[in-house]
This record gives sequence, C-alpha cells and structure tokens, in this order.
Amino acid sequence: MKNNILIYPVILHAEDKGYSVEIPDIDNGTWTHGESLGDALFKAQDVVGMMLEDKKNYPKPTKLEDIEVHNYDVKTLIYIDMEEYHRNNPKTVRKNVTVPEYLVTLGKQQNINFSAVLTEALKNKLDI
Repeated sequence: MKNNILIYPVILHAEDKGYSVEIPDIDNGTWTHGESLGDALFKAQDVVGMMLEDKKNYPKPTKLEDIEVHNYDVKTLIYIDMEEYHRNNPKTVRKNVTVPEYLVTLGKQQNINFSAVLTEALKNKLDI
C-alpha cells in the first residue's frame, strides 16, 4: 500500500440529528459531526487531512478489533489519500520570481494574475 493512503478507525455516535464521529488516533482523540452518515464520514476524512497535512510521520492506526464501542455506536474505517488531499486543498506559498520587465508591463496592462499563470504553467510542465 502506498505511504500516502491512510486508514483509521472511527466511532460513529448517533445523535438526535446526524452523527458525531470520534477519531481516536488523531491528536489524542478528535471529533467531528455530520448531518448524515455519508456527511459524517466525509467530514472525518477531511478532519484527518487537516490534522495531518503538515506531518511527515503519521500516527499508527489502532486495529479495528481493538476499538470498543457502547450501545448503538458503530465502528468503521475511513481512508484518506494524503497526496490527493494536498492536491485538492493546496496551501499557497509565496515565491519571488524573476521575469523580463516587458512581460510584467504587458501583464499588468492586461490585468493578468501572475500567480495563476505561474500555477497553470507549473501544472502543465509537471503533467498534473
């Protein structure tokens, strides 16, 4: 399995409206909530992505069989592809670049967003 695919157990707690989701392995226990089962699981993936986006070493997941649930709680697994998460939720980084002055002048005259052009050019160059 690729290192960027993470699988973590979660515990779903039915609420009067929707589900609260406990993610025991992330930050000593992290919670989120969703209006429906699908929404709750999606938000759990998103929370894991947000909490781990700057990490290089990810927490080890607890085995599903080692997770205890009570009453009507449900345990299940979620997965997240961190490479895809970073692609879909990019952080921006300020970079100084050097370009010919005449291009800057022409670009400003045409109200070109230089960051957008550079981003598009990099994606094309990297085939992403």
